[in-house]
Amino acid sequence: MKKKDINEFIQCLKNAYPDATCSLDFTTPFELVVAVALSAQCTDERVNKVTPALFSRCPTIEDYAKINLEELENLIHSCGFYKNKAKNIKLCAKQVLENFDGKVPIEMDKLTSLAGIGRKSANVIRLEVFGIATGIAVDTHAKRISNLIGLSNEKDPLKIEQDLIKFFPKEYLKDINHLFVWHGRNCCIARKPKCSSCPVNKYCKTYSK
Repeated sequence: MKKKDINEFIQCLKNAYPDATCSLDFTTPFELVVAVALSAQCTDERVNKVTPALFSRCPTIEDYAKINLEELENLIHSCGFYKNKAKNIKLCAKQVLENFDGKVPIEMDKLTSLAGIGRKSANVIRLEVFGIATGIAVDTHAKRISNLIGLSNEKDPLKIEQDLIKFFPKEYLKDINHLFVWHGRNCCIARKPKCSSCPVNKYCKTYSK
């Protein structure tokens, strides 16, 4: 895809997914931190089934810091890797309380200093909580789409993100996060992509009629 095609490419995806937004349910910044941590190697749909009971049990950050580890593990068990996720969530809560006065930080370096929060997760938090889009959350969907279309030949998420940032103007970064996720779930599916009906197949280097 050439740079002159960017506007049309984005508009095609917007037309296909007009409701593309964050798929994780949350009402507070720390609830999103928890939801993002749980979503690692787990579907957002599954996370959204688990979090109502979890958020009810832990309405404050202090509750996450104090909750018994075994109880937390049981609450998040179905999200997978529950032991490691539970440990990280408790530690993360303590870090926010002790290092950031109980408020989820806005800065990238401070967010990534939290247990269980990498750059991808930090990008999601900065966009959804603070409305800041200076990066792109490269998840499995963004990685697959970027490679297939030809936006990046890299495999490492950080390198893919840098390729995308160089290609797309800043005003599109907030849209890319959502549009790639929705496109990956609904059309550019890993095991059985719907290439013939793809709204952006004319820009894809791997598509052949």
